[in-house]
Amino acid sequence: MSSSHFLSFLFLSLLISGIFSDLNADRAALLHLSETLRGRTLGWNTTNSTPCSWQGVTCDTTVNRVIELRLPGYGLSGEMPLNSIGNLTELRTLSLRSNSLSGLLPSDIGSCTELRILNLENNNFSGSIPTTFFNLNNLLRVSFSGNRLSGEISDAFNYLIRMRTLYLENNNFSGSLPDLKNLSQLNEFNVSFNRLTGSVPSSLGKFLASSFLGNSLCGSAVSLSPCPENNNLANQSDKLSGGAIAGIVIGSIIGFFILLFVLFMLMRSIYRSKKSFRQVNVSPTPNQVLSSPHDSIVIENHDIENVFSERKGSKRKVCDDRTKGMVFFGESFELFSLEDLLMASAEVLGKGATGTTYKAYLDREVEVVVKRLRNVCVSEEEFRGKLDELGGISHGNLVPLRAYYYGRDEKLLVYDSMPTSLYAVLHGEGVSKEALTWVIRSRIALGVATGIEYLHSLGPKVTHGNIKSSNILLTHYYDAYLSEFGITQLISSTSNSKMTGYYAPEVTDIRNVSQKADVYSFGTILLELLTGKNPSSVINDEGIDLPKWVKCIVEERGTTQVFDPELIRFQNCDEEQMVSLLHLAISCTSHHPERRPPMDDTTRRIKEIFR
Repeated sequence: MSSSHFLSFLFLSLLISGIFSDLNADRAALLHLSETLRGRTLGWNTTNSTPCSWQGVTCDTTVNRVIELRLPGYGLSGEMPLNSIGNLTELRTLSLRSNSLSGLLPSDIGSCTELRILNLENNNFSGSIPTTFFNLNNLLRVSFSGNRLSGEISDAFNYLIRMRTLYLENNNFSGSLPDLKNLSQLNEFNVSFNRLTGSVPSSLGKFLASSFLGNSLCGSAVSLSPCPENNNLANQSDKLSGGAIAGIVIGSIIGFFILLFVLFMLMRSIYRSKKSFRQVNVSPTPNQVLSSPHDSIVIENHDIENVFSERKGSKRKVCDDRTKGMVFFGESFELFSLEDLLMASAEVLGKGATGTTYKAYLDREVEVVVKRLRNVCVSEEEFRGKLDELGGISHGNLVPLRAYYYGRDEKLLVYDSMPTSLYAVLHGEGVSKEALTWVIRSRIALGVATGIEYLHSLGPKVTHGNIKSSNILLTHYYDAYLSEFGITQLISSTSNSKMTGYYAPEVTDIRNVSQKADVYSFGTILLELLTGKNPSSVINDEGIDLPKWVKCIVEERGTTQVFDPELIRFQNCDEEQMVSLLHLAISCTSHHPERRPPMDDTTRRIKEIFR
């Protein structure tokens, strides 16, 4: 071999070695991520020498590097480690939305300088945005919505001059909004539901008021309340005489002591009334359980997201003398007795085919939701076996069963309390739907789909059985959790005439709801999100149901005529996504069960729509 051929061969070998070493480095970074997090990344086939065939991973053959990592709604949890994402230096797209990731954003993310799309919404990230983030000057779209990020929104965003989309809503950002005057291409922006104060800069005046809701912001340019004039209090105080200042000080002192006296008398009154209230129901009987609601006690809602994230497994607690027949699941809460429930003040949340639902306020400043079942038609052994099975189900989009009680006269289920439901936000009187943006509605759709898919993955006969918007509970950040799964199998049959507008046409007995019928109910939820209409109400004088009404309008007038007018009017919507989701909903609500897609396929299609 000549020296020239040898040099060419050596150069080619070094080049190939360099290419594969880069890909091997990407593979090592992904394996480090997989080993640290919990979730479906553990299903990667690590025996493959290349990560390019792994689910959610996309490579570019020209540079032979990982350029996309898309793992939305994969049930991932834990903290993102250093030397994982930060080592994927050719990454263009990173989507880890709708998982349960927590902790600080990785500081080495600034190494991914080729990143165009970054979507980390609907997780539990906390802390501030790392300063290295502002090295990513190729970013076009960023979404940190639905996390717990805090601190001030830095004016360093002005360095990201190519930015077109910036979503920071539903976090804990504080301080004032920076003047993002350099972001001339920014056309989608939302900082609603944070703790921001002050006026909205003129550079953001082109956005709707819905982009700034849930803060203490002002500014007539964005249809918010006008900002108060800045009075120079220092100059005014200089003009006050010495006697006036002394009068103000003396008056303030007197007012302070009067306030202390009023507070003392108020606390004394509350203590006495609470003590007398506790002495009323000394010996309650099961028939007294929540039969007539008392006045509600207003308490601060506990952090429901932490309760769910701390629920590791669902180990059953053995009932003892303290719990008096109550059976508990999980380890992340304090036990309470049946007597505590009987003596708690409560309010009725709703009545349905399975029973009546209450919100109970326990003495330990804890809210719980109690389901009082009616028409239970199974034996005690079968009831307890079914509840033990349901208590063992744990998923990030399902409201876990916290406890149950079985008695001759009463059968009670206990769940954690949550702030609101999808039904209340969409159809509640006096509740504005303006905050329910298209981004939030799409996130709710994916969360519900993921929860149902998980239930169906447990076995071919495992179903929810009663999917409706009142059973879709929402946190303050609009994370969706599906409640009351599996309990329809415990009660006697209900006639079809009493069923809500969510049940598939073939369902005649709610005890025997198939997975295909669950898909139909979910399709109706999608139509409810898209149209804003209540499936349980009559659409017109002919009594046509929501799926039929949608199909009729689409055929006669076109797809855009069915969408919620408030969604179209107030929000920056992606019409292509809305139409795609509408067609999927129509497919899910087919009258022929065999034509409805399975839930795993439905979830996959939703993820593709919202990429």
